Amino acid sequence: MSERVTRALGLAQVPAEAEHRIRLLRQLQPGELLIHEIYRSIQGESTFAGLPCVFIRLAVCDLRCVWCDTPHAFAQGEIRPRVEVVRQALSYGCPLVEVTGGEPLLQPEVYPLMQELADAGVTVLLETSGAHDVSAVDPRVHIIMDLKCPDSGECARNWWPNLQHLKPSDQIKFVIASRRDWEWTVHTIRHYDLQERFTCLVSPAFGRITPLEIVTWLLESGLQKVRFQLQLHKYVWDPTARGV
Repeated sequence: MSERVTRALGLAQVPAEAEHRIRLLRQLQPGELLIHEIYRSIQGESTFAGLPCVFIRLAVCDLRCVWCDTPHAFAQGEIRPRVEVVRQALSYGCPLVEVTGGEPLLQPEVYPLMQELADAGVTVLLETSGAHDVSAVDPRVHIIMDLKCPDSGECARNWWPNLQHLKPSDQIKFVIASRRDWEWTVHTIRHYDLQERFTCLVSPAFGRITPLEIVTWLLESGLQKVRFQLQLHKYVWDPTARGV
């Protein structure tokens, strides 16, 4: 793989030991995306929770979070022209579209995809890990960025320069699986003054910790601008269901 392509894919931030996880992306040609699924549902997370939303889920992720709820997107996908993906997403007539994964920023065509969706007048959300540079994302896009806590197993992959590129309208999400994760989250929010700069969201790793524990810790912490959230779709449908 050429250095140019490596940079375009953001693969300079993919460690050598994770190289095999992104091998499916090598087959992509300009104008193509590897799509796992496109569907309409409700937005389950973020400050947009509860709204009808079209989801464009891209395949492949270079991370392997312990609690990942979409491992089926790691290696299952269909190569589709970007123009076709845009057409299908807009065909639902829904004003809110989320680009998610997998890790969408691994695919270079995701940038013009988001631009074209924004040009069409819809509100575009990007769900991305904190492991990849967000500086090239269209400023009209609302970034919802995960900062990986220690129990995810991927905390070392957080790309801290991203905090300089996020906008005040962007959101940072912390998925909590333990007291250790919570303490790390509180320290991180305070150290970088995140609750004053962005919307900060905390949620339980489903099935690993109770919502009550996190709510209790949040109320005890003194953090006044951090928002607790649940993954609504896991309470409406079977937590293992796909395409909802």
